Amino acid sequence: LEHVEVGPDRDRTGGRFPVQSVIRPMSEDYPDYRGYAGTVAAGVFRPGDEVVVLPSGITTRIRSIDSYDGALTEAIPPMAVTIRLEDDLDVSRGHMICAPDDRPTASNEFEATICWMTDRSELAPGQRFWLKHTTRRVRAVVSEVLFRLDVNTLARDTGAQSLALNEIGQVRLRTTEPLFHDPYSRNRATGSLILIDETTYNTVGAGMIVAAEA
Repeated sequence: LEHVEVGPDRDRTGGRFPVQSVIRPMSEDYPDYRGYAGTVAAGVFRPGDEVVVLPSGITTRIRSIDSYDGALTEAIPPMAVTIRLEDDLDVSRGHMICAPDDRPTASNEFEATICWMTDRSELAPGQRFWLKHTTRRVRAVVSEVLFRLDVNTLARDTGAQSLALNEIGQVRLRTTEPLFHDPYSRNRATGSLILIDETTYNTVGAGMIVAAEA
């Protein structure tokens, strides 16, 4: 392990800011305040930077970046901040503020490596879940199980039709709404997801996005 090359665990490129909540105090001191709170997932954000808001695709600039301790000159991962924009846009939880020249992939079908975490059922094609990705929760269905991974030999069993408790495999997922994501190999925050049982709301699977469908 001492000889394994370890890369940086934070992506300082691209610019990814999933919006967690909209802050509007509507008080006498802040009558027109409208900020977007969240945690910086990638890149460096500074006042004056040009950004694009997804899913609308509208471009604007950052007016200010606020924190509990006051205004900031920049925000980097994994800082929790509030970003104010120059323009009054329709932005809500689950939207993403990012760099206009390096946007995440927007798709509703992609492949992911899944670790199955329940013995109540097996993961199989046709199953439906709530899928949690960054600050969004959407419905998802398993389109196909591509292979099951043998954790001892790393061999791929392409004939596997399901995943049982603690098994790992690659599946194709389809969501009701497009997700703004990156491969997990690039960004751990925008490349990870969890699967939630629709009836019990228990977490039944954890995954890493591999690639989007063309």
